[in-house]
Amino acid sequence: MPFYHTLGKIPHKRHTVFERPEGGIFHEQLFGTEGFHGFSSLLYHHFPPTQVKSVSVAKDISPKPAVDKNISARMLKGMNVAPKADFLESREILLYNNDVNIACAAPTESLTKYFYKNADADEVIFIHKGSGTLKTLVGNIPFSYGDYLVIPRGIIFQMEFDSSDNRLFIVESFSPIVTPKRYRNDFGQLLEHSPFCERDMRAPSKLETYIEKGDFTIKIKKENHLHELVYASHPFDVVGWDGYNFPYAISIHDFEPITGRVHQPPPVHQQFEAYNFVICSFVPRLYDYHPKSIPAPYNHSNIDSDELLYYVAGDFMSRNHVEQGFISLHPGGTPHGPHPGAYERSIGQKDTEELAVMVDTFKPLKLTQAAVDLQDESYVTSWLFKD
Repeated sequence: MPFYHTLGKIPHKRHTVFERPEGGIFHEQLFGTEGFHGFSSLLYHHFPPTQVKSVSVAKDISPKPAVDKNISARMLKGMNVAPKADFLESREILLYNNDVNIACAAPTESLTKYFYKNADADEVIFIHKGSGTLKTLVGNIPFSYGDYLVIPRGIIFQMEFDSSDNRLFIVESFSPIVTPKRYRNDFGQLLEHSPFCERDMRAPSKLETYIEKGDFTIKIKKENHLHELVYASHPFDVVGWDGYNFPYAISIHDFEPITGRVHQPPPVHQQFEAYNFVICSFVPRLYDYHPKSIPAPYNHSNIDSDELLYYVAGDFMSRNHVEQGFISLHPGGTPHGPHPGAYERSIGQKDTEELAVMVDTFKPLKLTQAAVDLQDESYVTSWLFKD
């Protein structure tokens, strides 16, 4: 995170004695990324965060390719991902490469029976359906429809849902998720031309501290294996912390669109970036206002990237038929563009209520069997004009 945050009680100086009221001292933990170079926070625990009682046999959860080399446009029906009770088991990785995993999930139960830590990747969890609270060792964040939850790797968390009807679109990034560089100054502050600012970002606001000993299971994803460790104290025993490394929420509804007299390129919709991919937010906005403008996007040869769109709500004007939860994939190496009739149909239109999340990867995506099972086979030929 490009700004400083603190919650709870911390000592006046770092790396100094911080006494517990009941006797003894709190245990300081540096929680950082990229060695000692990236964002970091200092956490103060009631008990050492190192007390492991047991380690189980790891489970391989590596995604497997059903389509390793893809050149076809695809449409996946994401809402057909079956609901499952368990938070982790509900995740279906649909597409992936060495930089990113892209998944859909429909958990029907809260993640409260154990704790979870992704030691491989930062996570961006987009809330398509549902509401609740993200609970972490550094505090809680309420969430609802349209929120992105940005969870740095290594954060221990649980998720409490308000109901059983939940739909999540999940991006796992094997490099840090950050805001676009062109929107930041040299000190990391978001500039005036950014479509969102720090005021839109919701940091943890309530720190729940549990001074408990016992058996506490943390499931940890590391090197595409799921490990199960039992710790001797509650993971949420932090009395206070400060720094720059923490989860946050930001709503797609707070993204302020950038428009122009003629059609604007996809980078104006960018929300996040990481190594070799970006995440964009398409939100309700006015269309182009040149008297001869064509609001529909021009045909584009995406030679260097795979373009994936997750449709959230509204009528996406460049497509003839999309529904909520549909996922389109237009692979690098072939051009893509509006469906037959959409180009002409867009002329004279003033605005759109479309809502979508786009992931552009700069390395090809592989499809899992779960993705193949969800696809609309007719999509690749849907640009043919009917006689």
